Formats: sequence, C-alpha cells, structure tokens
Amino acid sequence: MAQNLEQAYDFHHLEHVKEQTKSGKTLWIVLLLTLFFTIVEIVGGILSHSLALLSDSAHMISDVVALGLSMAAIYLARRKPNSRFTFGYLRFEIIASFLNGLALCVIALGIFVEGINRLIHPVDVEFGLMLTIASIGFVVNLVLTIILSRSHKEEENLNVQSALWHFIGDLLSSAGVIVAAIIIYYTGWLFFDPLISMVIGGIIFIGGAKILKESTGILMESVPEKFDLEEIRGELRKVEGVEDVHEMHLWAVSTDHYSLTAHMFIREDIQPFCIILAANEMLKEKYGITHSTLQMEHAGIHPHGEYGRQFLLHREERHT
Repeated sequence: MAQNLEQAYDFHHLEHVKEQTKSGKTLWIVLLLTLFFTIVEIVGGILSHSLALLSDSAHMISDVVALGLSMAAIYLARRKPNSRFTFGYLRFEIIASFLNGLALCVIALGIFVEGINRLIHPVDVEFGLMLTIASIGFVVNLVLTIILSRSHKEEENLNVQSALWHFIGDLLSSAGVIVAAIIIYYTGWLFFDPLISMVIGGIIFIGGAKILKESTGILMESVPEKFDLEEIRGELRKVEGVEDVHEMHLWAVSTDHYSLTAHMFIREDIQPFCIILAANEMLKEKYGITHSTLQMEHAGIHPHGEYGRQFLLHREERHT
C-alpha cells in the first residue's frame, strides 16, 4: 500500500493536465472546413492570377498547420506527468502558440515582398472568379471565427487564441480581396490587388507579433502580466511568523497554470506548518495560485551570504 502511494505521488500531488473538451471538438470542425476551403482557394487564386486571393490561401495553409499544432497541444496536455516530464506536457501548448505566431509573421513578410513585386510588375486579374471565391471565403471565415471566439471564451487558451488570430486575419483577407475585386472592376486599377494584400499582411503581422510576445514571455518564465511580484511578496510578509521573503519566482507553465517558489525567514516560536498553511491559503484565495513551493529558513542556519548577515543585523537592531 505504502509503495503504491509512493509511486502515485512520486512526481506531483497535483496532476498537471488540462482537459479542453470544448476546444478539441471545435478545432476538429474548424480544421476540416479550413482544409477543404484552402484547396478551393489555391485553385481559384492560380486560375484568377490574384495575389490577394493567393495570399489569403497561403495564410489558410498556415491555418491548417496552426490547427494541427493546436490539436497536438490539446491532446498532449491531457497526458499526466512522469519521471521525465514532471510538469506534464502543458508547455507544448505554448510552443505551438510560438510557432503559430512565427508562421503569421513570416507569411505576412512574404505577402509584403510579393506585393511590392506585383506593384512593380502588374498582373491581369480575373475579376469574376476572384470575387466569387473571396465572397465564399468571407462567409466561411466569418463562421469559423465566431466558432473559435466562443470556444476561447469558454476555455481560456493561448493556443486557441493564436488559431483565432489566424482566422481573424483570414476574415480580413477575404474582405480585402472583395474590396480589391470591386475596385479593379470599376476602375481597372490593378495595383489595388497587391496594395490590399500588403495591408492584409500588416494586420496579420500585428496579430503574429502579439502571439509571439505572449508565448515568448511564458517560455522565458517571466512573471505573468496579471501578477505584481512585489505585491505578492508584501502579502507573504504579512503572514504571521514570516520575517522576510526572498529567492521568489513566479511563472506560467501554461495559460492558467501558475507556479510559485519562495524562501522565507521565519520566527522560531511559530510552527512552520502553520506558516505554510496560512501562506498557501492566502495565495489561493487572493491570487488563484494553487501550486507553490515555500521553503522555511533560519538566517543563522541556512547560509545566505551578505543578504543573511544583513538580515540578522537589522533584526538585532530592531530588538535593541
């Protein structure tokens, strides 16, 4: 019995898993619809010679890849921690988001470069086919954007958010292609096709950069923006028996999964277990942090170099 208990709790008492049933079902539907329409748009873009349509189809190819990564992240997030991956596989969600954001930025730059080339060397566009496919694409992307938006509201997920940005970009792309087709039809100004493409590329780049910034922050284990580390340190100091808080770290393993570690100098006349219990309760109730590792220390026993000596000196001064 004891051996089985030891094996079961060898890595973590909390299971670092993330059930995302709604997100999983939504992404499957979106993936299949996206794959179908991507093929339609590629064929239409080639036949109509429209850069705006081809740039939209290129973006949709990235959507298929992004959705595939998102699906993989969701299924991996369900796997339990083991002796090698003690935090489970939650971090793959952030890796997938980083790759999606990077893909958005690269595609946007590619569209911009090709747009400049088309401005220098204009190409005739098949108006009818371009407008028809763009109109269908607008309806499809609008439906998919609404579906993903609702899923993101129900289950906060950077992965789904990155996929959502892909489809917002697609929606804007389709709208831009429609506008370009109408302007070209009435004015004959072919430069509107690459011009609209470049505007679309700029919007896509902004979305990709936002996802990259957020995912990079998590991968670098920076303090999540929603938390103020000094404020939390101050609240820990208010716990009865705590004299000092140092070596404090707070990071996100994945969206909505936070970990905190801290060392604390405590008074000798208060039971350490009581301090840990009070500190954990405060972190949970006030900040929603349920995974923390708090080390109780005595400055005279645990060596902390100059920091420890200064702490003992100030404590002696306060008591004299």
